[in-house]
Amino acid sequence: MGSSGRERERRSEVARGEKRETVRVWLLGGFRVSVGSGTIPQDAWRLRKAATLVKLLALTPGHRLHREQAMDLLWPDSGRKTASNSLRNTLHTARKIFDPAMGSRYLASEDESLVLCPKGDLWVDVDAFEEAAATARGAKEPAAYRAALHLYEGDLLPEDRYEQWTEGRREELRQLYLALLVELAGLHEDRDELGLAIEALRKATAKEPILEEAHVSLMRLHALLGRPERALAQYERLRDVLSRGLGTRPAGSSRRLRDEIAAGSFPMTPPVGPSQEHEERTGVGKHNLPASRTTFVGREREMVEVKRMLAMTRLLTLTGAGGSGKTRLALEVARDLVGAYPDGVWLVELAPLTEGGLVTQEVARALDVQERPDRPLTDALVDALSDKELLMVVDNCEHIVEATALLVDALLDSCPRLRVLATSRVSLGVGGEVLWHVPPLSLPAKTGGGPDGEYTIEGLMRYEAVRLFVDRAQLKLPDFELTQKNARAVARVCRKLDGIPLALELATARMGALAVEQVAQRLEASLDVLKGTSRTAAPRQQTLRATLDWSHNLLSEVERALFRRLSVFAGGWTLEAAEVVCSGDVIEQDDVLDLLSGLVDKSLVVAGASTGGVVHYRMLRPIRQYAREKLVASGETAALGDRRATFFLALAEEAEPKLAGSEQRL
Repeated sequence: MGSSGRERERRSEVARGEKRETVRVWLLGGFRVSVGSGTIPQDAWRLRKAATLVKLLALTPGHRLHREQAMDLLWPDSGRKTASNSLRNTLHTARKIFDPAMGSRYLASEDESLVLCPKGDLWVDVDAFEEAAATARGAKEPAAYRAALHLYEGDLLPEDRYEQWTEGRREELRQLYLALLVELAGLHEDRDELGLAIEALRKATAKEPILEEAHVSLMRLHALLGRPERALAQYERLRDVLSRGLGTRPAGSSRRLRDEIAAGSFPMTPPVGPSQEHEERTGVGKHNLPASRTTFVGREREMVEVKRMLAMTRLLTLTGAGGSGKTRLALEVARDLVGAYPDGVWLVELAPLTEGGLVTQEVARALDVQERPDRPLTDALVDALSDKELLMVVDNCEHIVEATALLVDALLDSCPRLRVLATSRVSLGVGGEVLWHVPPLSLPAKTGGGPDGEYTIEGLMRYEAVRLFVDRAQLKLPDFELTQKNARAVARVCRKLDGIPLALELATARMGALAVEQVAQRLEASLDVLKGTSRTAAPRQQTLRATLDWSHNLLSEVERALFRRLSVFAGGWTLEAAEVVCSGDVIEQDDVLDLLSGLVDKSLVVAGASTGGVVHYRMLRPIRQYAREKLVASGETAALGDRRATFFLALAEEAEPKLAGSEQRL
């Protein structure tokens, strides 16, 4: 069945209330499974054979395995009847792990075979890696190679290292990964990007120290760059690892290259630019992305993770609070993927739009699709994109999310090779969407790592928030440096702003008029110090208050009431605390859960990890400060403070008898 047929079937199932979520299976670097937006906990796979059955099916071509073959692999020493009973029990357990009620949809029996996700709603990282590798080799573009390499999180099923059924496949995939690195180095060398070629080869030798081909290429590149001492040192490393690992020595051709370099007879020609023929053959990746004007600080892990997530879904939405860096992260990922999509990477900016009816026109304008008088513009988009393989970046969807969702849903239905990377403070709510929350930048602890709790310069510069602050401060004041004298104030500003990139950039806009110590002090009193100086930035990015106003204006009246009341909790809260303290007047206690979930979805509240079976919530500091101002303006501060005190006093009184009982038992 074609992809459009599967999609029609999926839609009919949804219409009948028979929703089936996409299953994603990771095998590279370790086994894990997700169904829809939720990951199955690792402890759910307590029955090892149930996990092994899923692994086998995920690895088998077509994800189909005959029952007899499954029994031979799982219970090779058991009789046929015993193995059959064991398979039946294992299959029952695995189905319950997927879905206690409808697990057979995900793990089915057909014609004496077991099938993983027979309806096609399945993504396996091994399949994606091999497909991406094939695409890269066809495209001959570094970006396509990088996209494939990012999917290789580690060797296949390291927890099953000694299982016979994994050995051959593990080595095959490992060799493919190494080959891609060597080929990528060759592409960079063709483009005279020798530094990038060396980086790729170093990754290859780190993964496989005895890979002589990579060592020899590194020797040659170092020599070409006029660094014969590094080339000779590389040869010594090669000789050492081959001697220790295999008991052999480098090949004759490797030794001859070493001798040529040592004698100074290796032709060390300076790099030249790519040939005209090469430029005409490769061209420039198609895109309409704006050029970066400032450095992109940190986010290395997030860049890789977003690329991996984008490979496993056709719609990835980056969510997060206003100013958290969703747009910048999406643009940096998109720039790195230019060349990986044959038909380009295209940005659609929705922030300037004031009504949903303009979304389709803006998408058509960005993709250069002409409107036809005899048919709807959506149909023209479908016709233009139906056979195109491209990435569409849809930025700032939250204020017109319904119209955006409808158009994206229609395009994904009819354009099987289209992928969408969206940024929004709320989810689009489209089938198959994967949400990825953009975290704040990493922050220094409240006490430094130096003597007497002092911050060290080296220690602080390990944190992304500090590096961003210093980088942007130097744009304003080129002589600015992080010193032992201002280190504590810089750390204080970064923590006060909770690592929100926009807030940090706006704080540095005050540098010159204010010292960093003054910025830190004024932040305690008001958010109004966070005001930019750019004449061309969008109004909502001129101040942090404007950014938060943008989010606040999207809330309903009852959501606004809960939002401001939650600011009464300084260190976070539980659902029970919110229900008791914040309900009343316009907020019914039974509605608090839905309202709180809505604020989480809109990126104004952060839901932390559960402890003791209870989820704890919090606001980022600037958001809480903004909400606190709204609470003060409402006149509810005193009443909410009293209710909070009463609630926590009752908790303390309830805990005292339990504590006394514990002491008596001790």
